[in-house]
Amino acid sequence: MFNTILSMQKEKKYIIQGSIFFIVFLGLYFLLDHLNIGYSQMIKDYGIYLVVGNVILNFIMAFISAFMWNISTTLVKLTGKEGKGTFVSGFAVFFGMLTYGCTPCVIALFSTIGITFAVAALPLAGLPYKLIALVLLVLGFFWLKYEANHIKCKINVKE
Repeated sequence: MFNTILSMQKEKKYIIQGSIFFIVFLGLYFLLDHLNIGYSQMIKDYGIYLVVGNVILNFIMAFISAFMWNISTTLVKLTGKEGKGTFVSGFAVFFGMLTYGCTPCVIALFSTIGITFAVAALPLAGLPYKLIALVLLVLGFFWLKYEANHIKCKINVKE
Protein backbone atom coordinates (compact mmCIF):
# COMPACT_ATOMS: atom_id res chain seq x y z
CA MET A 1 0.00 0.00 0.00
CA PHE A 2 2.88 2.38 0.76
CA ASN A 3 4.06 2.02 -2.86
CA THR A 4 0.59 3.10 -4.01
CA ILE A 5 0.79 6.12 -1.72
CA LEU A 6 4.24 6.99 -3.09
CA SER A 7 3.04 6.73 -6.67
CA MET A 8 0.12 9.05 -5.89
CA GLN A 9 2.59 11.71 -4.70
CA LYS A 10 3.44 12.40 -8.35
CA GLU A 11 -0.05 13.79 -8.95
CA LYS A 12 -0.28 17.55 -9.39
CA LYS A 13 -2.54 17.91 -6.33
CA TYR A 14 -0.01 16.31 -3.99
CA ILE A 15 2.96 18.16 -5.51
CA ILE A 16 1.22 21.50 -4.93
CA GLN A 17 0.02 20.51 -1.46
CA GLY A 18 3.45 19.22 -0.48
CA SER A 19 5.15 22.37 -1.76
CA ILE A 20 2.78 24.62 0.17
CA PHE A 21 3.25 22.67 3.40
CA PHE A 22 7.02 22.54 2.87
CA ILE A 23 7.08 26.34 2.64
CA VAL A 24 4.81 26.70 5.69
CA PHE A 25 6.88 24.33 7.83
CA LEU A 26 10.15 25.85 6.61
CA GLY A 27 8.86 29.31 7.49
CA LEU A 28 7.81 28.06 10.92
CA TYR A 29 11.22 26.53 11.63
CA PHE A 30 13.04 29.68 10.46
CA LEU A 31 10.71 31.81 12.57
CA LEU A 32 11.45 29.68 15.63
CA ASP A 33 15.18 30.08 15.02
CA HIS A 34 14.73 33.83 14.66
CA LEU A 35 12.69 34.05 17.86
CA ASN A 36 15.28 32.01 19.74
CA ILE A 37 18.36 34.22 19.24
CA GLY A 38 18.51 34.83 15.50
CA TYR A 39 21.18 33.78 13.07
CA SER A 40 23.45 36.81 13.50
CA GLN A 41 23.69 36.29 17.25
CA MET A 42 24.05 32.55 16.71
CA ILE A 43 27.09 33.23 14.48
CA LYS A 44 28.62 35.52 17.10
CA ASP A 45 28.07 33.07 19.96
CA TYR A 46 28.62 29.69 18.30
CA GLY A 47 30.04 30.21 14.80
CA ILE A 48 28.80 29.71 11.26
CA TYR A 49 28.72 25.91 11.50
CA LEU A 50 25.84 25.96 13.96
CA VAL A 51 23.86 28.24 11.66
CA VAL A 52 24.54 26.01 8.66
CA GLY A 53 23.53 22.96 10.71
CA ASN A 54 20.31 24.65 11.83
CA VAL A 55 19.40 25.69 8.29
CA ILE A 56 20.04 22.16 6.97
CA LEU A 57 17.94 20.72 9.80
CA ASN A 58 15.16 23.21 8.99
CA PHE A 59 15.03 21.97 5.38
CA ILE A 60 15.13 18.30 6.40
CA MET A 61 12.44 18.73 9.06
CA ALA A 62 10.22 20.79 6.76
CA PHE A 63 10.50 18.15 4.04
CA ILE A 64 9.69 15.29 6.40
CA SER A 65 6.75 17.22 7.90
CA ALA A 66 5.30 18.09 4.49
CA PHE A 67 5.83 14.54 3.22
CA MET A 68 4.11 13.10 6.28
CA TRP A 69 1.21 15.47 5.67
CA ASN A 70 0.92 14.21 2.10
CA ILE A 71 1.14 10.58 3.21
CA SER A 72 -1.56 11.17 5.79
CA THR A 73 -3.80 12.92 3.25
CA THR A 74 -3.34 10.09 0.78
CA LEU A 75 -4.00 7.51 3.49
CA VAL A 76 -7.26 9.27 4.37
CA LYS A 77 -8.24 9.30 0.70
CA LEU A 78 -7.54 5.60 0.27
CA THR A 79 -8.85 4.22 3.55
CA GLY A 80 -11.22 6.84 4.91
CA LYS A 81 -9.28 7.11 8.18
CA GLU A 82 -6.21 8.99 9.32
CA GLY A 83 -3.04 7.21 10.41
CA LYS A 84 -2.19 7.25 14.10
CA GLY A 85 1.39 8.31 13.38
CA THR A 86 0.27 11.72 12.17
CA PHE A 87 0.11 13.14 15.67
CA VAL A 88 3.89 12.78 15.99
CA SER A 89 4.56 15.57 13.49
CA GLY A 90 2.20 17.86 15.40
CA PHE A 91 3.88 16.89 18.66
CA ALA A 92 7.31 17.61 17.16
CA VAL A 93 6.20 21.08 16.05
CA PHE A 94 4.68 21.78 19.50
CA PHE A 95 7.87 20.48 21.12
CA GLY A 96 9.87 22.81 18.89
CA MET A 97 7.71 25.79 19.79
CA LEU A 98 8.33 25.13 23.48
CA THR A 99 12.04 24.60 23.22
CA TYR A 100 13.08 27.12 20.56
CA GLY A 101 11.26 30.00 22.23
CA CYS A 102 12.94 32.32 24.67
CA THR A 103 13.94 30.61 27.89
CA PRO A 104 11.90 32.89 30.18
CA CYS A 105 8.78 32.23 28.12
CA VAL A 106 9.25 28.46 28.27
CA ILE A 107 9.92 28.54 32.02
CA ALA A 108 6.84 30.71 32.55
CA LEU A 109 4.70 28.35 30.45
CA PHE A 110 5.93 25.26 32.28
CA SER A 111 5.51 26.91 35.66
CA THR A 112 1.84 27.60 34.90
CA ILE A 113 1.30 23.88 34.48
CA GLY A 114 3.36 23.00 37.56
CA ILE A 115 6.78 22.33 36.11
CA THR A 116 9.25 24.91 37.42
CA PHE A 117 12.77 25.44 36.13
CA ALA A 118 12.27 22.80 33.44
CA VAL A 119 14.52 24.63 31.02
CA ALA A 120 17.20 26.81 32.58
CA ALA A 121 19.24 27.31 29.43
CA LEU A 122 19.07 26.16 25.84
CA PRO A 123 22.53 24.87 24.87
CA LEU A 124 23.79 25.57 21.35
CA ALA A 125 20.78 27.77 20.55
CA GLY A 126 18.37 24.86 20.94
CA LEU A 127 20.18 22.42 18.63
CA PRO A 128 19.78 19.37 20.90
CA TYR A 129 16.04 20.03 21.09
CA LYS A 130 15.85 20.42 17.33
CA LEU A 131 17.59 17.06 16.96
CA ILE A 132 15.03 15.48 19.32
CA ALA A 133 12.24 16.98 17.20
CA LEU A 134 13.91 15.51 14.09
CA VAL A 135 14.00 12.07 15.73
CA LEU A 136 10.29 12.42 16.56
CA LEU A 137 9.53 13.28 12.94
CA VAL A 138 11.52 10.32 11.63
CA LEU A 139 9.76 7.98 14.08
CA GLY A 140 6.41 9.39 13.00
CA PHE A 141 7.31 8.82 9.35
CA PHE A 142 8.20 5.18 9.94
CA TRP A 143 5.04 4.74 11.98
CA LEU A 144 2.94 6.10 9.11
CA LYS A 145 4.80 3.85 6.68
CA TYR A 146 4.11 0.84 8.89
CA GLU A 147 0.42 1.77 9.15
CA ALA A 148 0.16 2.23 5.39
CA ASN A 149 1.61 -1.23 4.80
CA HIS A 150 -0.58 -2.89 7.44
CA ILE A 151 -4.02 -1.48 6.76
CA LYS A 152 -6.74 -3.81 7.96
CA CYS A 153 -9.38 -2.65 5.51
CA LYS A 154 -7.80 -1.82 2.17
CA ILE A 155 -9.72 -0.01 -0.50
CA ASN A 156 -8.94 -0.85 -4.12
CA VAL A 157 -7.59 2.08 -6.10
CA LYS A 158 -8.59 2.49 -9.73
CA GLU A 159 -5.58 3.03 -11.92
